[in-house]
Order: sequence, then structure tokens, then C-alpha cells
Amino acid sequence: MLTELLEKNRKWSMHMTELDPEFFLRLTRQQAPEFLWIGCADSRVPANEIVSLLPGELFVHRNVANVVVHTDLNCLSVLHFAVEVLKVKHIIVCGHYGCGGVKAAMENAKLGLIDNWLRHIQDVHHKHHQCMSEVEDSELAANRLCELNVIEQVVNVAQTTIVQDAWNRDQGLSVHGWIYGLHDGLLRDLRMTVSSAESLEPIYHEAVAALVGKED
Repeated sequence: MLTELLEKNRKWSMHMTELDPEFFLRLTRQQAPEFLWIGCADSRVPANEIVSLLPGELFVHRNVANVVVHTDLNCLSVLHFAVEVLKVKHIIVCGHYGCGGVKAAMENAKLGLIDNWLRHIQDVHHKHHQCMSEVEDSELAANRLCELNVIEQVVNVAQTTIVQDAWNRDQGLSVHGWIYGLHDGLLRDLRMTVSSAESLEPIYHEAVAALVGKED
């Protein structure tokens, strides 16, 4: 298996060089992506591929269920480097339907150490209990929680000192909430795009209201 991966890597390298002889040389010189992607670690959601961007065009952080926690130094370090050093213009928080982490959190499954991480999603479920209780079908309810989780994580990103400081110095930076469909390969905008501290609260309420009012 590992030998096959190494062989595939060699073929990929040769293919990229044939398409663009200067490709790897440019990669070694500079990294200048305009986008930071905060997504789920699920192997079915490859960030670069689903938005058709090449290496070097998308800075990526992934974890189980695309959660942003203010005490997670790993995520915060990526966010800091993206905003302060790379000067990205867009931060995309992307969840996906059929997320195993969200499903486990909703069902209160006992999986071990990861239960502590999924507690953050259970907090989202509790916060939106009334909204969630209106959806009787379990699959549709899981999809609704996937959407709400993305919206809440956008809020968490926007409330970090990193993003707040960027906005205070008028750095052009927007945070977006998207969700990906495993069933069709399409991204959907959850109407949660924030470009200033002042706009966060009204946009948040509008995005949540749009979910409550839509037909599942």
C-alpha cells in the first residue's frame, strides 16, 4: 500500500512538471494564498480538490467536525499565520452533510477521548434546541446541526483576537460559512459572511433565521 502511494506521488510529480515545468520552482519561492480553509478532517472532503485550487493557493486547517475553539492553539496558530503573515483575504469555514462527528454528538455516542471534542457540537445543539426540535427526521436533523455548527464556528472565528485585530486595523478580511454535499459534490453558501465586528450579530441572526425558514 505505501509503495503504491510513493509510486502515485512520482507519477503526480511528473504529470505536474509536464503540465507546467516551473510549477515546483514557484512553490519553493513563495506561498501566497488568498484563502484559509477551516474544514473537517473527513477524507471525503479534500479542500483543494472541491474548489479546484492548486497547491499554494489554499491554506488549510482541518479537524473533526470543523470546530474552532478559542483554547485550541493548533487552530489559532494556523489562523494567526494566515491572517498576520500570509494576509489572506477570505477565511472559509466549511462543514459537510453526513458529518460523522456531528452525528455522534447529536446521538451522544460514547467513542472515548473524542467525546470531549464533540462536546462543543453538543453545545451548539443545546443552544439551538428549539430549532432542532422542529425537525423530526433524524437525517434532516443531522443536516440542520451540520449547518448550525458551521454558522457557530464562523462566529468563533470572527470573535478571535486575531480577526478582531485585523478588522481594527482595517485589514480586508471576510469570514464565510459554507457546507459541502457528499451526495452531489456541491458547496452551498449558508449566508454567513462577516467582514466587520459590527456586522457579526445581525448577519448571524439572519443566517440562523434563514435555516429555520427553509424547507429541508
